[in-house]
Amino acid sequence: MTVTTDLVPFDEAVRRYDPVIGIEVHVELGTASKMFDGAPTEFGAEPNSQVTPVSLGLPGVLPALNGKAVESAIRIGLALNCEIAELCRFARKNYFYPDVPKNFQTSQYDEPIAFDGYVELELEDGTPVRVEIERAHMEEDAGKNTHVGGAGGRIHGAEYSLVDYNRAGVPLVEIVTKPITGVGARAPEVAATYVRHLRDLFRALGVSEARMERGNVRADVNVSLRPSPDAPLGTRTETKNVNSFRSVERAVRFEIARQAAVLDSGATVVQETRHFHEDSGTTSSGRIKSDAEDYRYFPEPDLVPVAPSREWVEELRTTLPEVPAVRRRRLQQGWGFTDPEMRDVVNAGAVELIEATVEAGASPAAARKWWMGELARTAKADEVDLESLAITPAQIAELQGLVDAGRLNDKLARQVLAGVLAGEGSPEEVVTARGLEVVSDDGALETAVDAALAAQPDVVAKIRSGNLGPVGAIIGAVMKATRGQADAGRVREIVLQRVEQG
Repeated sequence: MTVTTDLVPFDEAVRRYDPVIGIEVHVELGTASKMFDGAPTEFGAEPNSQVTPVSLGLPGVLPALNGKAVESAIRIGLALNCEIAELCRFARKNYFYPDVPKNFQTSQYDEPIAFDGYVELELEDGTPVRVEIERAHMEEDAGKNTHVGGAGGRIHGAEYSLVDYNRAGVPLVEIVTKPITGVGARAPEVAATYVRHLRDLFRALGVSEARMERGNVRADVNVSLRPSPDAPLGTRTETKNVNSFRSVERAVRFEIARQAAVLDSGATVVQETRHFHEDSGTTSSGRIKSDAEDYRYFPEPDLVPVAPSREWVEELRTTLPEVPAVRRRRLQQGWGFTDPEMRDVVNAGAVELIEATVEAGASPAAARKWWMGELARTAKADEVDLESLAITPAQIAELQGLVDAGRLNDKLARQVLAGVLAGEGSPEEVVTARGLEVVSDDGALETAVDAALAAQPDVVAKIRSGNLGPVGAIIGAVMKATRGQADAGRVREIVLQRVEQG
């Protein structure tokens, strides 16, 4: 195998090659118990505390299908405009890995619960893109390996490995696209937009918390290149478990640039899985990609076929929420945002955050100001998504309420925001602990104004002559004396009163 570390510049790569992408999205369903047993699914529990003999694949155990998971899978399929199977089966996908205690994964192979669907996307500039869905099928999640020692948490060079089976058996739905063609240089944007669309859809359906930082939604990104749109599909790579929109976009860009370099060198792209590295935005080789026959699929003998009635399917269809794009247009109209403003909100992943902030009592303009201003800058600096910040929409609404009540000015409010993000408590608690409330008591303000006027008699003379420009210098002195906590509007009134009185 020829390995190259060179990259072709992205623009050059998409000029000379036609990129084709495919996305496999796994979503953990928010059920109270696992796919095939009654073990709980609480996130963050002590390792190996949420297991049963079924979770561990012990001899003699039998699975029992989670009905709520089937319902969620059908609703996902319907929301993706899929056909819902009248009869489908589970299969055993055979492979050995330490975090799969049964030595096989119970999944669906040639009989998925949903198939032949599509979603309509809208890119940042309004360009529509249709993504065809091949299938959506049910399966169980694996456990989690932790490799201790070595570099980057990888097994290579690790001193030992630990296995947590809490996640083993958690219900999953995997959604597989058909090859996405004809998007050219916009392939990275299309991939990220598609994953964001699905994340929003899962939340709207209420089938998952869909928190990517927790691994509730994970994307496997397939990329291949071909010399022209009418050429056969090229050899694809599959970058596994990418868990943020930014990373999805970066993974596609890197693979396009890397594969172009491989092809330019006269070598061939190897069909393999690859790992994405958040720190560098690069991918590295994982293992040679197995074909379906390597897994020796066969029907799961311990589970009966799933046969959802047409009446039930149509009943579930009536529970579907608004399509995310339709909902966004409705919210934009209600909020009064311009098209560019709404696009910025969508691209920042702030729609739900602003909506929740408005529901908590803030105005749309104020909610947008905070999430797209100070908080967006903080998220960018920390290289995290907005929703990962340690602050809630309710706290932003509370902060804005303090501003609206005149208890905080913008400068003080930013200090309070920093305190909340630092874990110092609610906005009210930070105001109290740091003593940040606006000084609006006339007695204290008059004292500070008199001191400032006495210190700057030349400024006072200019104001008396009718030149109001220097009033700002007095206000600035008062603000400095009160550590920025004075009510600037009231200070101005007092300054003019004092000068007039002589």
